[in-house]
Amino acid sequence: MADKASKEEQVGFHKGSLTTLAKEREELLRILQIVEQLMQMHIKGLKDLGVDLEKAAKEQKESKAPKKTKPIDDILK
Repeated sequence: MADKASKEEQVGFHKGSLTTLAKEREELLRILQIVEQLMQMHIKGLKDLGVDLEKAAKEQKESKAPKKTKPIDDILK
């Protein structure tokens, strides 16, 4: 009998945890949607001011391009 009660308690614990985590996930998604909306507002504001975000992103990517390195096989030899 003790094993059955213990199993029922464990099942309840896991179900409760899943319910809580599902609510937390919903809240996280809501927060992400708000952040995305705010980012879109700022992007629109910058575009309205004439800032070319695609050009700026391309320039930043080029400036951070990794330097050519030797293949790992050459390094290990």
